[in-house]
Order: sequence, then structure tokens, then C-alpha cells
Amino acid sequence: MFDLHRLRLLRELKHRGTLAAVAAALSYSPSAISQQLAQLETEVGVPLLEPVGRRVRLTEQAEILVAHTEAVLERLARAEADIATSLTDLTGTLRVAAFQTAALALVPPALTLLRAAHPRLRLHITQREPERALPALLARDFDVVVAEEYPGNPNPRPDGVEQEDLCADPLRLALPHHAAHLAALGTGRTTRAGLRALADHPWVMEPAGTAARHWAMTLCRTAGFEPDVRYESTDLLLHLRLVEQGHAVALLPDLVWSGREPTVAVRELPRGQQSRRLFTAVRHGSSHHPAVRACRRALGEAMAAGLAAGPPEAGPPGADSPTSRPRSRT
Repeated sequence: MFDLHRLRLLRELKHRGTLAAVAAALSYSPSAISQQLAQLETEVGVPLLEPVGRRVRLTEQAEILVAHTEAVLERLARAEADIATSLTDLTGTLRVAAFQTAALALVPPALTLLRAAHPRLRLHITQREPERALPALLARDFDVVVAEEYPGNPNPRPDGVEQEDLCADPLRLALPHHAAHLAALGTGRTTRAGLRALADHPWVMEPAGTAARHWAMTLCRTAGFEPDVRYESTDLLLHLRLVEQGHAVALLPDLVWSGREPTVAVRELPRGQQSRRLFTAVRHGSSHHPAVRACRRALGEAMAAGLAAGPPEAGPPGADSPTSRPRSRT
């Protein structure tokens, strides 16, 4: 019988890539990890690691072991969920990762709902972008990840992860006051010609290599121009501040407003490229855990409450104040 603890260390090495990363994640020394994996090799009777430069990689036999370890851990997660379901109260710790706008708009109201319904459930929240959070979910650093997917740029669908939609979050053009009155923009939905009218304006976008940046560049290039991206940040609140103070044009999701009145002019984008998909992701075997279900339900209720506030007004702001026009409500 193979030692499950050592099997988990081998699995950690597959997901984290280096002995040092495994040691840091589990608060061990690299030498302790090496000793445990050497003992596992003795148990199995075949080499599990082979050197590649200064690093090591898993052998074919090690990959087979990791696949079986994943199945065992998934089965244990199902057992944990079944035991938790049999209890009358939720306890323990649930680790949640969420990207910035979700962390600001959804997590606080969800925490309020969970505190009222399950006061003994401890929530540990980390702000982390999906590009880093989803691999960390597979590495068991998190139990639930709130993530996003931009139009025309679907995320990878790794084995071992289950996704559940939260909603479609509309994306809109956010304009400084001096740019909102450009004749080419019109007064309704922004056309490709309207976007081209902003070719000479500075833009703020997320850094190159992110899904949001890929989508934004595709949007502009489809409209026939290369945007002048002078500002880069993953912080959408900085994007908003730059628009508010007249320094840049931005593409912002409705979740930024979180039920509040927009402070800048916002316009709908050309059809077919208007919304990002928000979803939660969990590991296979854990979706039926009561704490996971409660968390997903609370996030859904927080999202529904935000949607009930209605979309931001899509026209230009009034002459006296960028918030002088009331938001339409449904």
C-alpha cells in the first residue's frame, strides 16, 4: 500500500513544478520533500523523478501514480462532502479566490449572507486574477474560484475542474467628459466608426497577456484602428480614475459600479462583444459539499441583487455633472 501523504507530495510537484515551490507551499524544507519522494520511489520500486538541468520532472510511472492520486483525492472530497451534508451546521474553513471587481462587488454581500446563515463557517478570501487562481485551485490552494471569461477568448477547460455560471457582466465604453460629445459617437450604441473616432485618444487597458487585454485589442482592431495604450494596470479602479480625470478612454464592466451611479459617460459596445462571462470553479468531487453550495448560492444572490439595481445609463452625461442623468431601472 502506498503512503497517501507521499502521493500527495508527488501530486504537488506535478502542479507546482519545483521542489522549492512544494516546500514553500507546505511549509517544509526542500530536503524533507526530497526524502519523502525518495521513500515513495522505494515503495513503488521504480524511478519517479528524472533530472532536467537544475530541475526534475516526473517519469511516466510517476504520471500514472499522480492520475490515480487525483482519483483518490476526488473520492475523499466526495466523502468529506457526504459527512458535511449529514451535519446540521456548517463549520470549517472555505478558501475563496476572486478577481478584483468580484472581490469588491460580490464578496462583501456574500459574506454578509453566509455569516447570517452559517455563523460557524469561516471564509478565507484572497484577491487573485483567474490566470493564477485557476491553477491554484487544482493545486488545492483554494476551494472556490470566482473567475471571468471574455468574449471570443474562452478559458482552458482543465480536467478536474467544474464550472458554474454566475451571470453575463456587460462591458461598456467609458468616456471622459470631453470625449463623450464627439459627433461620431452618436447617442445610442457605439458603432465601429464611433470607436475609430477615439483612435487618437489615450486608452487604459489591462497588461498585455491578459484575457481582458486580448479582447480589448481585438475589439479596437476589428473597428479598424490600433489603440494608443498609454496606461496599463490590472486595477480597474485606476482605469476608472483615469477616465474620471480626463486622461484616458476605458472599457469597463458593469460590476465596477456595483449598483451605484456611474461617474463617467458609458456607452454600449457593438453587438456580439458586449459581455464577459462570470463563473465559479471548484474541483471535481467538491461541488456537492454544503459549504461550497452555500458559497455559490450566496454569490448568486449577491449578483442578483446587483443586477436588480439596473444597468448604468448608456448615454453621455449632462452638461453640469457626470452623474446628472438618472440611471434607468427595471
